[in-house]
Amino acid sequence: MSETQMAREFRRVVTGHDSNGVAIVESDGIATHRLQRENRPGVTLTNFWLSDGTPAEYDGPTETCDGPFILHPPENGSVFRVVEFMPEDPEVMKTLDGKAAFAEMGAGDNIVEDARHPWMHRTNSVDYAVILTGEIYMLMDEEDVLLKASDVVVQRGTNHAWSNRGTEPCSIAFVLVDGVTQRSAPGEDRKGIPKR
Repeated sequence: MSETQMAREFRRVVTGHDSNGVAIVESDGIATHRLQRENRPGVTLTNFWLSDGTPAEYDGPTETCDGPFILHPPENGSVFRVVEFMPEDPEVMKTLDGKAAFAEMGAGDNIVEDARHPWMHRTNSVDYAVILTGEIYMLMDEEDVLLKASDVVVQRGTNHAWSNRGTEPCSIAFVLVDGVTQRSAPGEDRKGIPKR
């Protein structure tokens, strides 16, 4: 079976209002804004919703995921997605170029060079994650944390990678919110790793 056939599909239901202000379902179907790449085998990203500003609009367009698939949320916005991680093959992992894979998502500069895992990266965002199925290791700079279904993570702009060392797929729901180190930080210190 190909990776595309194995990847899970998600039904996406989007609500709204009709011309009389009555709550309705505006869209109901399989989410199609998906990304799979040969240089990142075993990983499927599915976007459900993008917001390009804050506050988010709830009376704007019904389809917000058109266009290229970008890792990070839009400036001042957010992205809602699920990432499915198949079990990793350590021998295959040694041959992959993490920077090239992230560059395909507009995030080549987000990769951590010479890290202990080829997918170690960071974004200038606060990411809310819920492990839906399976289990996965969250790798930090020096620490590995095993996460299982129903565990949650608040990822606050830190270096990290996801490593499925098990035998079953792991699906994680993410909401990435564009962020800064601190709102009161001077311009050049608002992004990147916080200075202490």
